[in-house]
Amino acid sequence: MFRTPRTYFCLILLLAAIAASAQNSQQYSPKAQERIIKEVRHRILMLPELGTFDNIAFKLDGYNVTLVGQVRDATLKGDAERVVKKIEGVEHVDNRIEILPASPGDDRLRRELFNAIYRYGPLQHYGIGSNRPIRIIVSGGHVTLEGVVDRESDKNLAGMRANGVPGIFSVENNLVVPGKNK
Repeated sequence: MFRTPRTYFCLILLLAAIAASAQNSQQYSPKAQERIIKEVRHRILMLPELGTFDNIAFKLDGYNVTLVGQVRDATLKGDAERVVKKIEGVEHVDNRIEILPASPGDDRLRRELFNAIYRYGPLQHYGIGSNRPIRIIVSGGHVTLEGVVDRESDKNLAGMRANGVPGIFSVENNLVVPGKNK
């Protein structure tokens, strides 16, 4: 075999193409993406400051994660980004989490909404544990319910209970019932 600079150059180009092809096929491996989704979900749920009045969601595009949602504390926004960046395989994190403005009026509404939903008999079982499935987001008197409930009737009850709290301007009920199309 001839060992000319041109031969080495072609060999380098061939190896680079093979490496790029392997990297691209690995980048979008369904198994790798499933692992990253599970790990991101787990790490977010394990954030000690994450509470009933915070909502963090994410979108995965290849190995890039976009964080979205609303939190009451800027520290939580930074913590979410930091734990997701540490996940093996995550290349970039775009943190689009909104920090809710501090408001004594919104804090009062949060307490009343919590009581109206989680202390209401048919919905009390959702209040067990530290990661409650119904997230109550309040911003300027406007309420958004996020999360997952077992039945359509529970979704409707939570929305009615939220609408019954005095001082609320609007309620957007984004609760999801698994297995049910939106």
